[in-house]
Amino acid sequence: MRLLLVEDDRLIGEGIQDGLIDAGFTVDWLQDGEAAKMALSTRDDFDLIVLDIALPRLNGLQLLSWLRGQQRDIPVLLLTARDGIDDRIDGLNAGADDYLVKPFALGELLARIHALLRRAHGRSGNTLSWRTVQLDPIRQAATRDGHPLSLTAMEFRLLHVLLANTAHYLSRYQLDEKLYGWGGDIESNTLDVHLSHLRKKLGSDAIENVRGLGWRMGKE
Repeated sequence: MRLLLVEDDRLIGEGIQDGLIDAGFTVDWLQDGEAAKMALSTRDDFDLIVLDIALPRLNGLQLLSWLRGQQRDIPVLLLTARDGIDDRIDGLNAGADDYLVKPFALGELLARIHALLRRAHGRSGNTLSWRTVQLDPIRQAATRDGHPLSLTAMEFRLLHVLLANTAHYLSRYQLDEKLYGWGGDIESNTLDVHLSHLRKKLGSDAIENVRGLGWRMGKE
């Protein structure tokens, strides 16, 4: 899952980014509202936005209002140092899906992010299932036939993306963007290697590939 973090405080931003990456997310971090607006104007592959309100150039509420005006329904979690009820009301009325007051524990941020992603994908539980495969993104654990799957961090993230989008083919570009973000160093055959390793662990028919469309999980 690919997240956009918009936070101007370098110390806070670095801490959040590191924590989210450790939790298995791909994270792109920007430090002002105008840069975030430009990024969101040119791409639609983020799964969720973590958005500070007090931003330079364009504040978080202005960015959020613009985003909703574009009919974009991506989940947005607002971060703010303001804990007044009117501030929370303003944020929610501007289109936020959730609201977290600084300072906060990373565990609570992660819990709220997972809750928003469940809601966005129409799930009531954390676990993603396909055939006899079960994946729990919170525990970062996966099983097949009830037995633990030994996956590298990138294989787990790839499986997570595929399981979260079982109805859709994902192109090479889309998968690379979900897995690596802007700063990723991607070699030409890296994705193919990870897909090959996953097929060996899940079964030869586990991942379909259609030329011109991309990849998705095979029929259940």
